[in-house]
Amino acid sequence: MTAGLTDAAAVVSGRDPALARRPFALLWWGIGLFAAFVLMGVAVAVNAEAPITQPIDAWWRSTVGAAPDGGAHTWFVPMFFQYLGEAPGALAMIVLIPAGLALVGRWRSALFFLSATLLTVGLFSQAMKNLVDRPRPALDEALGLFGPLFQVDHGSFPSGHAVTAGVLVIAVAALIPRGTARTWWWVAGAVIMLGMMWQRTLINAHWLSDTVFGLAAGVAGGLLMWWAFWPWLQQDRGRPVWFLHFRRARETDAAASVSS
Repeated sequence: MTAGLTDAAAVVSGRDPALARRPFALLWWGIGLFAAFVLMGVAVAVNAEAPITQPIDAWWRSTVGAAPDGGAHTWFVPMFFQYLGEAPGALAMIVLIPAGLALVGRWRSALFFLSATLLTVGLFSQAMKNLVDRPRPALDEALGLFGPLFQVDHGSFPSGHAVTAGVLVIAVAALIPRGTARTWWWVAGAVIMLGMMWQRTLINAHWLSDTVFGLAAGVAGGLLMWWAFWPWLQQDRGRPVWFLHFRRARETDAAASVSS
């Protein structure tokens, strides 16, 4: 009986021991994917012009890469992925989504989302780009190949757009309770990640391996932050929105006054 009362009091006070039991699968998957990302970064740094994946990268480029005079890269779907990794996507992930979460009283979730985004896009992506500085696909008239069809920054490895897509999928999944909604999000997330790989190579902005390991970096960062913020995310889950909480409190007070 005493143990039951203690557990109940812990839940009420927000110190439920179960909330601190982080699932170690998140941690190990995050570490494993991050290790793969780092190892590939080392391989690129050793030979940035032709890393171990270059034969596959070159074949994929010759198969998927678009020409500047065609419309394959400018219709709605590829432009959606283009903007997702640029200013509109950054605005949503760094400002709008965290602000929306904070507005409804999920400040812990807002901090998680912002931390995951900044860790992966701000640290993993930019640090690796500067360390390895892999050349992007370049114009090769003899083979009928083209360079990037949109303006790009330095360094091809990893794809910052792919990093963004990877962390977005994981960070949103962490906010959705387990069940049908999360299952459907995983399906949508797979489409987002595969679509980003396709778009970044379609416009000749990246090699295929840049996108694969960019996704690995984004997913790794998201999983590691999910594991780190697990207790806080559990506390936010199911918490009533603050203005609904106040309305219920007023209704309860009104009912109490009527009954008295």
